[in-house]
Amino acid sequence: MLDSLGFAAYVSSFDENQPIWETYARRNAPVFLSLHISEEFSPDYCDRVREICRFLRQREFSIIADVSPKTARQFQQPDLCELAKSLDIWALRVDYGFSPEEIAALAARMPVVVNASTTTRAEAEIITAGGGLVMAMHNFYPRPETGLDAAFFRTSTAQLQAAGLKVLAFIPGDAKLRGPMFQGLPTLEHHRFLPPSVCYADLKANFQVDGIFLGDPALSERELTRIQRYEREGIWEIPAYLEESWHSLYGRVFTCRPDSPASVIRFAESREYSCQGQTIVPDCCVARTKGCITVDNVSYGRYTGEVQLLRADLPGDTRVNVIGTVKPGYGLLADCVKNGQRFVLTKT
Repeated sequence: MLDSLGFAAYVSSFDENQPIWETYARRNAPVFLSLHISEEFSPDYCDRVREICRFLRQREFSIIADVSPKTARQFQQPDLCELAKSLDIWALRVDYGFSPEEIAALAARMPVVVNASTTTRAEAEIITAGGGLVMAMHNFYPRPETGLDAAFFRTSTAQLQAAGLKVLAFIPGDAKLRGPMFQGLPTLEHHRFLPPSVCYADLKANFQVDGIFLGDPALSERELTRIQRYEREGIWEIPAYLEESWHSLYGRVFTCRPDSPASVIRFAESREYSCQGQTIVPDCCVARTKGCITVDNVSYGRYTGEVQLLRADLPGDTRVNVIGTVKPGYGLLADCVKNGQRFVLTKT
């Protein structure tokens, strides 16, 4: 289930976003639903939550509910497990107000999620000692400049995974952002204004998280399609600008050669069809910057026709033509395509 992109639901705006949820619906996709946002409380709050949970479960979403020690009482249930049963909740995210021992006891009865940013490895080992599925979810950060830095995130994630927890994180949306900041809801600060598919790829490829959730209410159909293609086929889509004479490279599935160096992605299949029966004469042999796409010209002998995507800046070479570049905002994907992985260049 965690292999599918997860989503976040908000009680206050759920009704207006129902058409979006119909788009997202697919078997067992996880949904994060907070049940202790005080500004959302109202006289009919419990009834609204019940209806939202019913709606989501009818569409086969699996609900992770963010709860506090008083949430069960609010819904007139004797404990959190009974609350979960009454709302058909799959897992409970418990944060402040619970001891490691209390969380361990809860984890023995149902899947639980702890706060990845505040749970220590020692606490994680106590929680996982009794068995059961235990996950750790990093927060999202509405205010710019407060998201996690990469070094802390990587260290925290590795420690929690070593203790037996699966680690979850958030990416921002691009179609509909959540107020009051409307500045995206990422876990990592450097993701704040990047396309969702790039953030998703970065978390998967470079931070090895176990589950990824959209923090904002919506992402565009095109970005969702990119993410879903990777989930289905293991293929990264890289939007790029190519010279017109090289448009034949669009849509073809390439493999990053297993022996590609750190500085370039070598297109394993490129020499099979890039020449197209014509001589590749030297042209635009300029400095190669990270994200540019190149082809070796006739001056490179048997390498003629090899296509590369630059992971680092390299000097110009009279044997190498620059034929395109990755679209702005998507450059980080050059660091996400690992050796042996498949990818495709797209116009959009």
